[in-house]
Amino acid sequence: MNRNRLLAIATILLAALTVVAQQATTSSDATVQQRLNLLTEKLDLTSGQQARTKTILRQLNDATQRIMQDESMSRDERMSNIRTCHYQADKELRLLLNDDQKRKLDQFEEEPHPEFHGNANAATPSPAHN
Repeated sequence: MNRNRLLAIATILLAALTVVAQQATTSSDATVQQRLNLLTEKLDLTSGQQARTKTILRQLNDATQRIMQDESMSRDERMSNIRTCHYQADKELRLLLNDDQKRKLDQFEEEPHPEFHGNANAATPSPAHN
């Protein structure tokens, strides 16, 4: 009887972990799509640029998640590594853009972006931007 109970508990835990992993992936995909939509709107990306930008954003998101989960690094090391990933993604994105789009990206990067920091309605900036 204990064996069956243990098997049932293990099955439930495995199912729960699968659901959590799927939700994390869905949330990650939603974040990438949200950022792609915003960049497409702000920069007037072509469909080809959108496809490549989505790949860049997905790689950035995946790298950021890996860094944030790496408990062997200090908080400052994590932030530094994430900043490096952002710079690399920006560099890759700029290779896709024409001069007008680069100018728009420069302008966009100067503005606060509460929608990228958990404030989905973007009605008020997050405290970090005040």
